[in-house]
Amino acid sequence: MLLPLLPLLAATAFTSPALARALPTDNIITHVVHEKRDFAGSSGRWTKGDRVASHVKVPVRVGLKQSAEAVEKAQGWLMEVSHPASGKFGQHWTQDEIIEAFRPASDSVDEVMDWISETASIPKQRITHTDNKAWLAFDASVADLESLFRTEYHEHHDTATGRSMISCDQYHVPAHLVDHIDYITPGVKGIHVYSSDLRKRSWGPGYHGPGGYGGAPGWQPPKHRPAPYMPWNSNELSTCDVAISPACLRALYHFEPLPPNAKVSPNNSMGIFEEGDFYDQLDLNSFFTNFTKYIPNGTHPILDSIDGGMAPITNLSQAGGESNLDFELAIPIIYPQTATLYQSDDLYYALGGNGTTGGIFNTFLDSIDGSYCTYSAYGETGNDPNLDPTYPDPNGYQGQLMCGVYKPTNVISISYGEQEQDLPAFYQKRQCNEFLKLGLQGVSIFVASGDTGVAGIPGDGSANGCLRNGTVFSPTQPNSCPWLTNVGATKVYPGRTVFEPESAVVDPPGHPYHSAFSSSGGFSNIFPIPDYQTSAIAGYFADYNPPYPYYYNGQYNSSNGLYNRNGRGIPDVAANGDNIITYVGGKYRLEGGTSASSPIFGALVTRINEERIRAGKGPVGFINPTLYQHPYVLNDIVNGSNPGCGTNGFSCAPGWDPVTGLGTPNYPKMLELFMSLP
Repeated sequence: MLLPLLPLLAATAFTSPALARALPTDNIITHVVHEKRDFAGSSGRWTKGDRVASHVKVPVRVGLKQSAEAVEKAQGWLMEVSHPASGKFGQHWTQDEIIEAFRPASDSVDEVMDWISETASIPKQRITHTDNKAWLAFDASVADLESLFRTEYHEHHDTATGRSMISCDQYHVPAHLVDHIDYITPGVKGIHVYSSDLRKRSWGPGYHGPGGYGGAPGWQPPKHRPAPYMPWNSNELSTCDVAISPACLRALYHFEPLPPNAKVSPNNSMGIFEEGDFYDQLDLNSFFTNFTKYIPNGTHPILDSIDGGMAPITNLSQAGGESNLDFELAIPIIYPQTATLYQSDDLYYALGGNGTTGGIFNTFLDSIDGSYCTYSAYGETGNDPNLDPTYPDPNGYQGQLMCGVYKPTNVISISYGEQEQDLPAFYQKRQCNEFLKLGLQGVSIFVASGDTGVAGIPGDGSANGCLRNGTVFSPTQPNSCPWLTNVGATKVYPGRTVFEPESAVVDPPGHPYHSAFSSSGGFSNIFPIPDYQTSAIAGYFADYNPPYPYYYNGQYNSSNGLYNRNGRGIPDVAANGDNIITYVGGKYRLEGGTSASSPIFGALVTRINEERIRAGKGPVGFINPTLYQHPYVLNDIVNGSNPGCGTNGFSCAPGWDPVTGLGTPNYPKMLELFMSLP
């Protein structure tokens, strides 16, 4: 792949005055460099300071390589429990089974522990083998570490934030342990010493003031505008081309509300991720009163507060369009089933505190899987100190980082994200592994595909958000991960009805929104085409080949191509995402975006899980293999495109396409299919 692996910690190449302290030279020939800082990509942000005093005690983490056999077999395991033709369909794993499968080999643990104990004179009883089996943890003096790793530790200072870290330019490990050790901290990636002179990061394009549309850096908020009128009848279907109500969605996707007094499973709540945006109860009440009278006022999501996440908002004027949209769409579909709100991060970080530079989802994944807090993969262990929040936070949440405190719900909807180019590839790959593990446990994850067609956010990388001088299509993240379900956006075009096929959203600039909006889609520059998608993508290229030059393996800078020919295709499916009726800040208005599409699709799958649980079956889990094998359960969308980067983008076509995927849900057909499976 071509996307640059961003340096974890860039440092200048000069050598600062060092304390007179010798490093061990005995048996140096038996040691090899395990990691070395890449100075070539240095931005000059980090400067190297004095050598750290020898007596300073620091926490040390040695990440052990997970089972090579597990890494090789993981995708096959997921397909075993997800493919409809598999005899193990639905036989999802427990978290303990996943930890056991991925744990490092016992000889790796023993050999690395022996080396630490003998070289650094640290008794084995002081070395903790973490519960997830992936780390050896201990405290040691800098002098002991320099002897252990054959290196020098210096302070490095971030000129942008004033924060300091302890790290080294390179470190060594015994040659015979290279295959056992994945990663060490403090190493090239350091650990924080203190924070000072902290200031808030500049607000991304989505920010509209405190309590407004914060969310992930660069991810646009829902597109909104005043509604021309309110339908006089909550069941009115003749105006669905103007305003999409719950009744319009029921007609489009052929389902009815559950009886308000229906008996539902207490273990089938629908999870919804939010960050930097907060729902308001008065808005939810207004929506229920006007459009879903069967839902009583006061109905609200269950709050799973992650690292100080707070909700609902207490000031109606600060109500969040994203959160209100998600719950005003999902709750009417699943009620009386419950919704669970994963409200992530304290206000300082969630609203752009300058403690991070753009990471997303790691603290959320920590909270629903304690092993992720210390999981090592692709040279990344735990949360990235330059990208993710650090807790306790002197500016907010004073508690420790939450690890495994919440159980993941069967369905999780995410309407946030970034572009692939915004984050290091190793960061994205590590998260993608976690999505795979959640799929193994029976969790269905739905992610909005984005709202900028084949482009990125304007100003993000180039004036039009595109790559290589504003010409190459920009894939979205985490959407490119093959182990989640991406949801694009459709709409009922003016003059059309809910009884006719929908089209892909294509709204030009200024009408009806201030900025253009079209459903994001395309092909990853990082992840290859997964097996379950191979036939669908091949059919699209064979029958409806896009009229653009392309490249392979993410190498867009070495060609004149505009998209990656062998990348994972985005999206997988679609749902309505334009002219959605909402209440925000006490006002009735319309919103749009794939932010709406993801909770709609996820809510319908929550309904399917409810029926399966009632029949004594388990949740459907990762649904992509089943949908690609049985695309007839979806409404194929053949009209529309997703323009960007100075092109018309991709076009909808019969079958799968990189605009609306396989199509929108046909609930009765989906229900029948999934109820027929074990």
